Amino acid sequence: MKRRGPAIIVNLLLVIGAVLTAFPLLWMLSVSFMPTGAASTYPPPLFPAAPTLDNYRELFANHNAGRYMLNSAIVASLATLIALVLNTMAGYAFAKLRFKGRERIFQTLLGALVIPAQVTMIPLFALVKEMGLISTYGGVIVPSLASVFGIFLIRQYALSLPDELLEAARIDGASEGRIFWSLVVPLLQPILVTLAILTFLATWNDFMWPLIVLTDQKLHTLPVALAGLSREHVQDNELMMAGSVITVLPVLALFLALQRYYIAGILAGSVKG
Repeated sequence: MKRRGPAIIVNLLLVIGAVLTAFPLLWMLSVSFMPTGAASTYPPPLFPAAPTLDNYRELFANHNAGRYMLNSAIVASLATLIALVLNTMAGYAFAKLRFKGRERIFQTLLGALVIPAQVTMIPLFALVKEMGLISTYGGVIVPSLASVFGIFLIRQYALSLPDELLEAARIDGASEGRIFWSLVVPLLQPILVTLAILTFLATWNDFMWPLIVLTDQKLHTLPVALAGLSREHVQDNELMMAGSVITVLPVLALFLALQRYYIAGILAGSVKG
């Protein structure tokens, strides 16, 4: 009984923490089904007395929510796919390929991690403008194409790959490209899924950069569109909660579907390298 006591306390604290974490999300979902003005009463109701889908109909029929959701899906998917390719190649190169200045270049990249992203927005905007990518999907995707964190994550995992395995493939006559795509990439699968989830979530939820780059309202992503909606309907809590649900639900579903791969990649990365 003495041994079970601490375990019971820990589990109880975890349950309480889980409830406190999930409650705002559940209440957001509940409010999204309430009629206009129902959530503004005091005390606010926990559950809708007369559930309705009017808020969701309003979003998709009159506020182009479908278009904004498609924009977010295109931007996040393209950014994730391109970032996976570039970060994986760079991370593998820093881990297993020998070239002059490798360590110094990598240390310089690590130093960039301490620079706040906001500091780089002005030069990045100037660069995107010179490339003619203002108010395009490409302009939003550029900052996500390669990240120091992504390169570091792949490198640390790739360090665990046996050099003997790579040398055996080279002796058999395999080219570096064949080794990378046929041998290295499958072995990096756990950390690739982890990086894909992190990149997709970050791009989907990004607000500041799309707000700066996308001047055409038709190209706005969901977070930017939701901010604009809040200015137009500042008192309509139910409509705002419905907008929040359609913004959060896709990434939450993605994370829940891939969480075992994500956890496996995190755990593997913590003990390898």
